[in-house]
Order: sequence, then C-alpha cells, then structure tokens
Amino acid sequence: MKIIIIGGVAGGASAAARLRRLDEKAEIIMLERGAYISYANCGLPYFVGGVITEKSTLTLQTPQSFYERFHIDVRIHTEAIKINPQEKKVTIRNTETNEIYQEDYDKLILSPGAEPIKPQIKGINDSRVFTLRTVPDTLKIHDYIQQNKPKTAVVVGGGYIGLEMAENLNHAGMDVTVMERADHIVAALDADMACLVQRYIKEKGIRLILNNSVQELLPTESSVEVIYDSGSLSADLILMSVGVKPESHLAKEAGILCNESGCIKVNEYLRTSQPDIYAVGDAISVCNFVTQEETYLPLAGPANKQGRIVADHICGHKRRFKGTQGTSVLKFFDMTVATTGIHEQQAKNAGMDYDKVILFSPSHATYYPNAIHMMIKTLFEKNTGKILGAQLVGFEGVDKRCDILATAIRAGMTAYDLTELELAYAPPFSSAKDPVNMVGFTIENILENLVRQHHWHDIEKLSQNNNVTLLDVRTEKEYAAGAIQGSIHIPLDQLRNRLTELDKSKPIYINCKSGQRSYIACRILEQHGFTCSNLSGGYEFYHLVMAEQNV
Repeated sequence: MKIIIIGGVAGGASAAARLRRLDEKAEIIMLERGAYISYANCGLPYFVGGVITEKSTLTLQTPQSFYERFHIDVRIHTEAIKINPQEKKVTIRNTETNEIYQEDYDKLILSPGAEPIKPQIKGINDSRVFTLRTVPDTLKIHDYIQQNKPKTAVVVGGGYIGLEMAENLNHAGMDVTVMERADHIVAALDADMACLVQRYIKEKGIRLILNNSVQELLPTESSVEVIYDSGSLSADLILMSVGVKPESHLAKEAGILCNESGCIKVNEYLRTSQPDIYAVGDAISVCNFVTQEETYLPLAGPANKQGRIVADHICGHKRRFKGTQGTSVLKFFDMTVATTGIHEQQAKNAGMDYDKVILFSPSHATYYPNAIHMMIKTLFEKNTGKILGAQLVGFEGVDKRCDILATAIRAGMTAYDLTELELAYAPPFSSAKDPVNMVGFTIENILENLVRQHHWHDIEKLSQNNNVTLLDVRTEKEYAAGAIQGSIHIPLDQLRNRLTELDKSKPIYINCKSGQRSYIACRILEQHGFTCSNLSGGYEFYHLVMAEQNV
C-alpha cells in the first residue's frame, strides 16, 4: 500500500508515525513545502521572548531522524500542486529546483494546516508587520528584534497566541499594547471571566484597547502608525494575530467538499467526499463534542489524535473521531487561563437549557501557606446537571482542575458525579473537598432546590426594586471597603440574632465575598421562613466585573 501525506506538523507527522507502527511494509511519502516537518508551534512565542533559547529545541523531528526511525520518505521543500482523485495521482513541485513530477497513491492524507489571516488594509506588507505560525515566522521576528531593538509593539488580536506574544515581547523589553476588536479578550472565555485576565494584563504594564479594529497602517521611517477606530498610536513592531483560516485551496480544486468557511468536510472516520482521501488538523471542520454542531477548532491535541485515527482506519481499525470540546490552556506571566467545553454564547446559540455557577476556590488547603484562589465558571444542563463547559482563571492548580472537568465532559458526567470524585488530597496540593467537588456540591444544591442563585448582571435591576432586600453578610471591615449599592449589612455570625430586622414579605438577595457564607445565610433564612437567593461568585466577582466593564 502506498500512502501520500500532504503536510507534516501535528496531524501529518502523527499519521505517518502511526502508519509505520501498524504497517512495516507500507510505502509512506510525506510532502512538506517548508523546511520543517514536525515542530513545536505552541512553543514559538517563547523563543521570541528568550524563555526558549535554543532554536534546535523547536524542531521535534528532522527528515533524517524521521527516516531513520520510521523509514518514511520525507520530502521537504516539496509542494503538492494538484490532486487528481479519479486517477489517484498527486502533482508535485520541488520548490528549490521547480521540478514537477507525479506520484500515484492508494490512500491520500491531507494535512495542509491553516494560515494566519492578514486583513486587507493599507500598510499590511510593511517589513515591521509580522504574523506567527511557523518556525520561519519566529526566526524572522527574533532576528528583527535582535537587529533593530524595537522599543514599542502592538499586538492585534487578544487570543491565546496574541497574549503569549504580548508577554514575550514584554520580556524582550518592549512597551506592548494589545488591541482587540471584540468587547473582551480570549474568545473561549465569557466576557465576565475575561475581566479577570484583563485586569491582570494592565497590572503587568500592558496596555489594552478593546472594541477597536485596525483600519490602516501608515509606515514612516522610524515606526508604523496604527490607525484604529477610536484613535492612533505608533509602534516599532506590529504582530497581526487575528486568527487563522484553513489552507484548503488544493482540496477545493480537487472537488473535495468544503464548507462556507473553507474548511474541508470530513465524516467520523475523517474521510473527505472523495474516495481514499482523508483530511486532518487545522484545515478541517469538526463536530463540537458538546453541541454536536459543526465547528472549527484548530488545536494541536485534536490534530494529533486525528492523525492517529486516520492511520488506524487505513490499516483496518475502525476508530472514529467523536468531536472536539476545545480544551485549552494559556500561561500569561504567572496567570493560568483554561477552558473546556462550551461557553454561554455557544450554549445560547445551540438552544440549550443551561445554568451556570461561579466559584471562588482556593488552590489548596488555606491553612497551608500560599494558597491562591481561582475563579471557576461551570455551565451545566438544568434538568440533568450534566457538565457542559468550564472556564478557569487563577495562578496555581488551574490546569489540573480543567483537565478533571474536561474528562467529566468527555464521560458525560453530571454534577452528582463530581461530588463523588475521589481526588488526590494533601494540604500542599488541594483540599479535602477539592474545587471540582465544590463545583458538584454547588450545582447539586441548585438542582435539589436547597438554594436559589442570582448573578452579577442581575444586581442593577435588583438595586432598583423596592420589593426586594439586598443583604451583605460579610464582616464590618469587608463591608466598609465597598458594597453593593442599597444593601443592608448583617454579618453572618450575627444573623440568627437579628432576624427581626428582615422583612419576610420581601425576597432577600444575599452576598458575601465568594458565595460560601451567603449560601449558609440562605440556608439559615430559608429555614426561618424567608425566601432567599445567593449571589454566584460573590461580591469579589461582581466588583471585578463591574470595575472592568466601567473602564
């Protein structure tokens, strides 16, 4: 059997290696138009910032090492320029010699990846404007910094790569501005959770401009003037990080079905619409594991798994790709941002009957030194408690909890299942009730009507309603430092002795710092005949979101 793979990196290289492990006799040819067949593209920003210092560490496999270990014919600087599905032939061009030739195939795997989106604006092709996708992109930025010593940089796009580059350009000594056309950064986060990251960005000395698009770039001899919706600024270096689009032109020209966004359409076995042609990685549309809707999620982890599944299928093992849930994590200075499953807008678009809880939980036992709180937002199905998505922002233990919740989503687990998880506990690592357990307990209380809840976005309307009572159960010191307008104050430990100060005819909306003490207050008052609701996430979250949104 002869298999041609167009493109390397995550999907193509993993498919090639798996094919060889399954079939020692197969003829496997990998075509890569660049010089690198397998590299750590997620590590590219850290070479720019000097965290990764050796260029060689970015290259995971070379053509020689790949051949020596797997006996795979790797052809770099070699571009597939045409596919003929009827004759099962690929037309190939050597980009160094311009030689054109053909190879036939029994099976063909497309792994062309994606390319950075470059807005069609004036000045986009100036030599000081960069994108970051490949090793050559990284080396180009690195060399420019070494030779020109830029002092200012603008990163256009507040996604994961944009923020990682903002950090690393800051490490390289530049004053950095991040510009994002949406109302918040990190599209995988809801706007309220993004507020935590946005506050931290500014604390690290990075300027943030939201709700603005770049209109044009005006190069001068000394810098580039960035003209955006509400103003302008000058920078010595511009990084465009506004997303990627699938490189699917070869597939389209071969009559392979693509969607309106240009993504190659595949079935559960990653087969395209043409016989014996598969596709993997950043060029394909995938099924969202939670909503079961078609989506585009270009991530390295799924691409690697897709490569393995295709190899299995070609060799007779009927593996299926069951979809992507978008689990991802970002390190930004000392902060960790992690997401899995769907966020609120996706839930609304899919017509899901969902609810959410927001927890302010310590990373480990609070009596052990240096416990740091993390914010966890979890979406769940109202009637079943099934976990739909989670967003986590903090400094320690965030990735661990995200991975647990990602596993829960993949397994179809509910909040009740989370309460029963037996997770590793010792004071330096966790609490006897891990934050994931606490997510389960909190949702369980809501499902069983032990507590009602309201959210930060309900407060403005509640503050204007004379028929409700807003109650703050924090300490005197906490209340004096800032409180919800119109709230009355009764510390939790005094509540049982001051019940007569509250009106049973009015629903009581209670808050504390994190939502824990106010939950206890709700249970006290409910059992004394009051109707109560707990502020999810507490005053800490409410205050942060309001402060960021009112900037």
